[in-house]
Amino acid sequence: MNDRVTPPRASEKERRKLGTAQEVADYLQVPLATIYAWNYKGTGPKPIKVGRHVRYRWDDVESYLDALQAGGAA
Repeated sequence: MNDRVTPPRASEKERRKLGTAQEVADYLQVPLATIYAWNYKGTGPKPIKVGRHVRYRWDDVESYLDALQAGGAA
């Protein structure tokens, strides 16, 4: 008997590759040090810890930009 639970299938959009700090810095056209400073201060796009690595969901990066454009404190 197989007791393992199979997670539901996610759409392709939900399965996008996570972004690295460098990829997010390049995308936002800011220095990598700015990304690290935002992480330290708790501002900027929401980071995800994967083991000892920091990654970003692209939807979170876009939400961060949308909040900036709307004048919200991101």
